[in-house]
Amino acid sequence: MNHRSFLTDIKTLRDRARRRIQDGAVTPDYKGDRKAVINVLNEALATEIVCVLRYKRHQFMAKGIHAQSVALEFAEHAAQEQAHADLIAQRIVQLGGEPDYSPASLVLRSHSEYVEGEDLVEMLEEDLVAERVAIESYAEIVRFIGDSDPTTRRLFETILSQEEEHAEDIASLLQGLARARETAKTPA
Repeated sequence: MNHRSFLTDIKTLRDRARRRIQDGAVTPDYKGDRKAVINVLNEALATEIVCVLRYKRHQFMAKGIHAQSVALEFAEHAAQEQAHADLIAQRIVQLGGEPDYSPASLVLRSHSEYVEGEDLVEMLEEDLVAERVAIESYAEIVRFIGDSDPTTRRLFETILSQEEEHAEDIASLLQGLARARETAKTPA
């Protein structure tokens, strides 16, 4: 049995690679709706940028006895969200699109909101809400893309996994703060 029987013959692959060379990474095998995928990617880019901005604000505005450790978590999440934004922008370019960094429409395109929060608990709650929004919207994007664009699907699956990790981190911090408050209320 020829192990290559399910693959296109090499000469045909080479000929196709030379045709439409200006399309870069997008080959005739690409099954996605490029325009729709680029639009979804730009919405996700806006979401990640809004999350970076919110986490950075929270990092520097964190106050109180537990602020230092929580601020470090905010800084770590901001850096990871920035890395997500960079990966998304890179994929947009690979698909022949342009990453939309326009501040004028950033909040309108973002799936999550930019809510500042008054204190550490509110900041954490707002970040958890934003992570939950990202989890749901990215899971929907994974289903929307399906098998039509495996690279973009894997990108969102990877980001989704980190967003779930962020949500768990924040939920744990909120639980820890609640326990600390209860302990502080209990008379010695």
